[in-house]
Amino acid sequence: MGRMSERGRHCEELVADCRIRAATDLFAHTWDPVVLAALRLGPRRRRELRVAIGGISDKVLTEALHRLCGHGLVDRRAFAQAPPRVEYTLTSLGQSLVDGPMKALGDWTLEHGDELLDAQERRRLDAGEGVVS
Repeated sequence: MGRMSERGRHCEELVADCRIRAATDLFAHTWDPVVLAALRLGPRRRRELRVAIGGISDKVLTEALHRLCGHGLVDRRAFAQAPPRVEYTLTSLGQSLVDGPMKALGDWTLEHGDELLDAQERRRLDAGEGVVS
């Protein structure tokens, strides 16, 4: 195992600053994983992403793309042509996230998704949310 950095040792003391939090923050925004998944097959223009994803506003997509580019997961490539053309693609870091943890989460969801939804429904009914007065 590699030598733990000073920052890594600090993570043991302050869990809120840990790398695991940085990684889980990638899923804090609802649309970010969806955008990443939509880019898994290759480069796409913003309009193509909106069509592929569906239900996402242009503003929210733009915010997600800026965030994902800032995290080093997505690359923005502008082409010098008229009219201007911009494509977004996964970086190698983004591809590793999609092929690794996101794929594992997707596999888990396929296996346990019904159980998860059933538990949420039971909880909602137990809390009286399903009762109509």
